[in-house]
Amino acid sequence: MKQKVAVIGGGLAGLSAAARLSHYGFDVTLLEKAPKLGGRAITIPVKGFHFNFGAHAIYGRDTSILRKYEHELGLKVDWADFSPKKAHYDLGTFTTPVPATLEGLMQTKVLDAQNKLRFAYDIFKTISTMERGEEGILIGDYLKKEPPQVRDFLLTLGSSNFFTNEPEKIPSPLFFRYYRRLFSTRKPVAYIRGGWQSIIEGLESILLRNGGKIVSKEKIESVVVENGAVRSVIGKENQYDADHFVFCVPPSVLVSLFESTPYRELLAEYNRYESNQVVVYDIGLQKRIESPFTYIYHKGERIFITDISYYDPTCIPEGGQLMQAVAYLNKEEINANKMDEKLEHIEFVYDKHFPGWRDLLAAKRISKKATVQEIKTIDDQRLMPVKFYSLLNAYFAGDWCEGEGQLSELSFSSAYEVTKRIMEQTPSPVVV
Repeated sequence: MKQKVAVIGGGLAGLSAAARLSHYGFDVTLLEKAPKLGGRAITIPVKGFHFNFGAHAIYGRDTSILRKYEHELGLKVDWADFSPKKAHYDLGTFTTPVPATLEGLMQTKVLDAQNKLRFAYDIFKTISTMERGEEGILIGDYLKKEPPQVRDFLLTLGSSNFFTNEPEKIPSPLFFRYYRRLFSTRKPVAYIRGGWQSIIEGLESILLRNGGKIVSKEKIESVVVENGAVRSVIGKENQYDADHFVFCVPPSVLVSLFESTPYRELLAEYNRYESNQVVVYDIGLQKRIESPFTYIYHKGERIFITDISYYDPTCIPEGGQLMQAVAYLNKEEINANKMDEKLEHIEFVYDKHFPGWRDLLAAKRISKKATVQEIKTIDDQRLMPVKFYSLLNAYFAGDWCEGEGQLSELSFSSAYEVTKRIMEQTPSPVVV
């Protein structure tokens, strides 16, 4: 008989886990509380524009876990490679190329000649694992030995890749693990044509094609645990039994589900951590504004704008343009209600680099406090393990769980690790 797996949560992690397990012959039921799949990674059509809720840039495309889903499951990903020549830093009084390539490093004014050599040496040390950071030391403190220009530039990189305005608080080992992979890649950044919707539909198709079941509008309210194992999950009207359970819901929901079990406090630790939140201000324009930039990062305000439609023409009506602006938030700014101020800063950057956008505005999406990662990787905040010793058949996946990369990469990679463990524990019923 096929082993039964219940996957709770239909976001990127849940869909990835469910699709892969069904592909390898498991009897999979995916339970999602919302009418639609995707969680926070959804695409919403507005007046002919397709707004992605969540950045859909993938870092380190050639080493991305998504490539494994492509090769193993036949997931179709329409990649659009980032153009480094069109990426610039705004340093206030001038713009300069982002040193994402050797050519960009030679042209950029972020570093002078001497510090360009030092940065190149730091890349070599990171790739060769000579530079690993140190446990218990944050990257801001670890980089104090670097020349000020190099330190400032590395922290700027950390800010943009980790979506934070507190890059100095990133644990140094995590920082170097992340950049070891990114510096080694041949394609550092890529976008997905069709946005998240194309990935969601692709994973859903794989799941259904292999006999998996999707139950939408099913909010799981509690779990039944016996002898250190989950026996079932309880929905509004139905009970779901399985051999394995994959929980792809955030820590706050997990604490509620396991409320009446001995495992509540084990999970509660991760619910106390701060999430990674940003201000998002996307605009859809009737007509394209020509610009030398497809990506501009305003260093002073820590705001970036990406011309999404340059890489993904499927997201716009003919002749239009869609841009996404993101401003980072920290806890103090949220408590001081600085979100409206951030919106004003974003509009300033739009005015500066895309003059005339207000007259061409056809649609917009504003989120003053969008969660891009449930657990922000700063200070002593720790990502949740994908498996606990004391819960025999329960697994966890999502951007709050341990894995490779940041943001969506954590969802994909933690889901892959979970499915790997289930298949190692119980050999898949069929060979695909």
